[in-house]
Amino acid sequence: MDSIKVLLVEDHTMVRLGLSLVFENSEGIDLIAQAENGKKGVELALKLTPNVVLMDIGLPELDGIQATRLIKKSNPNIKILIFTSRESENDVFDSLSAGADGYIMKGATEEQMISAIKAVSEGTAWLDPAIARLVLSNVKKQPKNQYNDVLPENNKIAKNNYGLTEREIEVLSLIVEGLNNADIAERLCITLATAKAHVHSILQKLYVENRTQATIQAVKEGLV
Repeated sequence: MDSIKVLLVEDHTMVRLGLSLVFENSEGIDLIAQAENGKKGVELALKLTPNVVLMDIGLPELDGIQATRLIKKSNPNIKILIFTSRESENDVFDSLSAGADGYIMKGATEEQMISAIKAVSEGTAWLDPAIARLVLSNVKKQPKNQYNDVLPENNKIAKNNYGLTEREIEVLSLIVEGLNNADIAERLCITLATAKAHVHSILQKLYVENRTQATIQAVKEGLV
């Protein structure tokens, strides 16, 4: 299997050095380039077409959210994993709205970092556990019409508006948990092909391009 080509966009020299050592000792990951600001990060991403861009948010010249949006607009196939110390709900939603495929905190372990990179490279949504808890907690505290003016208390109309079946709601819940297609198939005792079909249908019905966007849509609108 080919190594995952990673571009690191981070303005702190010591962080770049530390991650370089981590990737050097990680099988299956190849750090192909580094950038110290968002502008250079965008240029290198479009020139080198890495599998995954590990993107900080607080960058000089062009912040990570803007850089993510520009990269995704030019090449949606490049996966972007936000790597930051920021954990506000706004940063999370802004990043994912810009097209990011995952969000990991700088305090994550080496194992978590490697898992996150591998997950997003395979098209699986990845949210740092601390971020997932924060987002879910904050969304539950919001008024029910915060994201949908007609969202009823039991959410049935919202679900029906998307045409999601009961099985698709089950699958969507597992996507939000971070499960991949194989895990979903095992959990629901269905074939892998059926799991893939359900995920494809869910993405189409929610008008989103990937599992991360489906996750954030589900949370925002109370679908799960």
